[in-house]
Amino acid sequence: MRKRQYDEDDVRVRPGKGSRPRTRIRPAHEDAVEGFVVAVDRGRYTTLVEPERPKGSAQKRKPPQRRLVVAMKARELGRKGIVVGDRVALVGDVSGRPDTLARVVRVEPRTSMLRRSADDTEDTDGIERPVVANADQLVIVTALADPPPRPRMIDRILVAAFDAEIDALLCLTKSDLAPPGELLSLYEPLGVPHVVVHKGGSLDELRDHLEGRISVLVGHSGVGKSTLVNALVPDANRAVSHVNAVTGRGRHTSTSAVALELPEGGWIIDTPGVRSFGLAHVSVETVLAAFPDLVEGTVECPKGCTHLGEGCALDAWVAAGNADAHRLESLRRLLSSREGAAEDAPRRDPAND
Repeated sequence: MRKRQYDEDDVRVRPGKGSRPRTRIRPAHEDAVEGFVVAVDRGRYTTLVEPERPKGSAQKRKPPQRRLVVAMKARELGRKGIVVGDRVALVGDVSGRPDTLARVVRVEPRTSMLRRSADDTEDTDGIERPVVANADQLVIVTALADPPPRPRMIDRILVAAFDAEIDALLCLTKSDLAPPGELLSLYEPLGVPHVVVHKGGSLDELRDHLEGRISVLVGHSGVGKSTLVNALVPDANRAVSHVNAVTGRGRHTSTSAVALELPEGGWIIDTPGVRSFGLAHVSVETVLAAFPDLVEGTVECPKGCTHLGEGCALDAWVAAGNADAHRLESLRRLLSSREGAAEDAPRRDPAND
C-alpha cells in the first residue's frame, strides 16, 4: 500500500488568542448613565446619579430627582478596582428603588488617585492600595493634644499628597488644649496651608477651604475627625470616639470611606482612622519634585544618592545660599518617612522630632 503524503491542508492549528477573531461583540453601553461613587461595601457600590435635564416641551414637567443607585461591577471590568470618588457608567436598573441592582460597566478616567501601601515593613510586599479617586484636596486632621500630634505620620500623608498631585491642608483640632505654634513651625518651610479649630469654635475658615472642592479627610483615630464631619454635614451622623487614657490612642469609628455633600457645595470624603500610611510605592523623585528650589542642587549628587547622608551635594547647595536650610531639613524628614523610619510613639513631643 502506498504511503499517504500529508501537506498543510491536513493540519488544523487553533490560532492564538491574540490573532483569533472575536466571537462576541462587547456592547458600547451608549445608554449608560453616569454615577458618582459615594460608598463601597463588600462589592456593592452606592452611586449618586444626577437627573438628566429634560429637553423641549418636557422642560415644563417636574424634573426628576437625583437618586442613589446600588450597583455591582460588571464581569468585563475584570479586576479593575472601584473606589469612593470614582465616576462610573451604569446600566441595568438605575431607578434607585429598594432591592434593585445596577451594573458598573465603565470607570471614567481619573483626575487623581490617593494611594497608600499596605505597609513598609519587611514582613509585607508593600502592595499598593487605592484610597480615594478624583479628590483635589487632602485634609490632614491632627489633634494638638489628647492624643498628641504625630509629625512623622503627617509627613507620610504629605508625601502621599505629593504623589497624587493634590493640594494638602493641615487641620489642627483641639487648640483649646495646646497651642499650635510648635507643630506649625515644622511645616512653614513647606508652605502647607493650615486651619486651627477647637471645640465649639467657628468652622468658617475651614468651610472656605472646602467649598466647591472634593476633599478627602485623613487622620489617625481620636483626633476629632468624625466630630468635624458631623459639624460640617449635620446629617452625617458619624460615630464619635474617645481617646484611651492609657495608650493615648483613639478607637476606629469610621469603618469605611464615604463621600458626603457639603451644604455650601463641594464634597468631603471621610476615611477610616489610620495607624500607618505605607509609602513603598512612592519614589524619591516624586518627593523631590515638591522642592523645586532643591532639584537643581541634586545634579552634583553621586549616583544612587538618597539625599539623606554624607556625600549629598545638597549640603553644599544650601551652604552656598541657593536654598533655605529649613527646606532641606523638611525634604530629608519626608524622605526619611518614605524610607519607613519608625513612626512617632503616641505620646511623643513634636519638639523632639
